[in-house]
Amino acid sequence: MAHFGSVQELGEAVGRQETSEWVLIDQERVNLFAKATDDHQWIHVDPERAAEGPFGGTIAHGYLSLALLPALASGRFRVDGMVMGVNYGLDRVRFPHPVPVGSRVRARSEIASVETVAQGVRVKLLVSIEIEGVDKPACVAESISLYVLG
Repeated sequence: MAHFGSVQELGEAVGRQETSEWVLIDQERVNLFAKATDDHQWIHVDPERAAEGPFGGTIAHGYLSLALLPALASGRFRVDGMVMGVNYGLDRVRFPHPVPVGSRVRARSEIASVETVAQGVRVKLLVSIEIEGVDKPACVAESISLYVLG
């Protein structure tokens, strides 16, 4: 985790890249996500049927990959005086490659911009969710967070 002593130091880090640890996408995680979102499409939750389908097995929901952004990317740094961080929004989200269940994913993020606003600092990260052993990413997005300073 990167530590910045001030907003100015964070601003000077534009272009800096961080990589998270690998996270296993197992069937239990996919099933729990399906339950939480009421998205029970067979390509995600029916291993027998999915084995005969277009992906040769179950795959994670695209939105599951996206939902991992706060844990994998946004938590990669802290700034002295930061009280909390909240999701501000997303730009340009794409899902270029499915994530087969049993795969490991990680986030590669780059600080794209740092903007001081009335509530604190708005930070845009360029994030790519990588699948171990696969050239194409599972998800690419511009993730925007608001960090409230005390």
